[in-house]
Amino acid sequence: MTLPLRLGLNLGYSGRTIQLPVDMVREAERLGYHVVWTAESYGSDAVTPLAWLGALTSTIHLGTAVLQMPARTPAMTAMTAMTLDQLSGGRFYLGLGVSGPQVVEGWHGVPYGKPLARTREYVSIVRDIFARQDRLEFQGAHYQIPYQGPDATGLGKPLKSILHGRADIPIYLAAIGPKNVELAAEIADGWLPFFLSPRHFDQIYRPILERGFAKAGGDKSWKDFDIAATVPVVVGDNVEECRNQVKPFVALYVGGMGARAKNFYYNLACRYGYTDAANRIQDHFLSGNRGAAMAAVPDELVDDIALCGPKERIAERLELWKATPVTTLNISTFDIESVRVMAELLL
Repeated sequence: MTLPLRLGLNLGYSGRTIQLPVDMVREAERLGYHVVWTAESYGSDAVTPLAWLGALTSTIHLGTAVLQMPARTPAMTAMTAMTLDQLSGGRFYLGLGVSGPQVVEGWHGVPYGKPLARTREYVSIVRDIFARQDRLEFQGAHYQIPYQGPDATGLGKPLKSILHGRADIPIYLAAIGPKNVELAAEIADGWLPFFLSPRHFDQIYRPILERGFAKAGGDKSWKDFDIAATVPVVVGDNVEECRNQVKPFVALYVGGMGARAKNFYYNLACRYGYTDAANRIQDHFLSGNRGAAMAAVPDELVDDIALCGPKERIAERLELWKATPVTTLNISTFDIESVRVMAELLL
């Protein structure tokens, strides 16, 4: 049985200045949207805007998509999650991500290596803090609590959170690569996919997620797992003009969100069958010709990952999403009318 899609709103991260679309979020809440998500890169953080929005809303859930794990210790992340969850009346969803080596090492100044192993340890520590079953002790390859490195004072002692939070605050992982997606299915409550193509779901993602469920043991399955996909939405009469609003976004990620040899979005476009186009986009973008990079984005790639055009066309293309196990559709838009159109079509 195919379940109805819930709607979410993904606000992304700031540009030069931060201006929260409060009216759009309040309208989404009024219309019955399930969740609003904030993000961070190397400008505004994800937590402060979410706390602001939490104070201005009452029913919509509040999620981070995502908090960068290398920017915070697991304990700091757990403290933040428990605080936001209590202040919002239990509305918080903790979305985590490893980011990429350019930001992790170039901005946060910490090593990027072994992201899968680090993620596994990180999530385990956060869950232990939420559970409050005992004082926190963890000795892993990447995290030691209490710290016992060569420069330790020896004065650290196991502690338990003073704040009594929910033990079951949902944890989501943002993941693109096959191993990361499998890990999300194994250890997380949900997955935050980016550039997801419903047309390629069964071929690329279904077997990966099923391997993750199997590794989790027990009876974990699709029914226990929220796939909360972000989808750009542009509503308008002219399909080409709507697609052209998405192409700069695609060109930025495929062309420049990472080094030439280490760009997860480029790799994903190649897995979807757009290798030649991805090479052109990346060549143009990295040489500084962003206009040519945008022009090199195929219409078909935009249609694979976004919803563009008149309401009737979007309704037709939504059938592809309804045929997948995606449970939450997080729309990315700057237009409050698109928020209303999606509510009309799905809620």
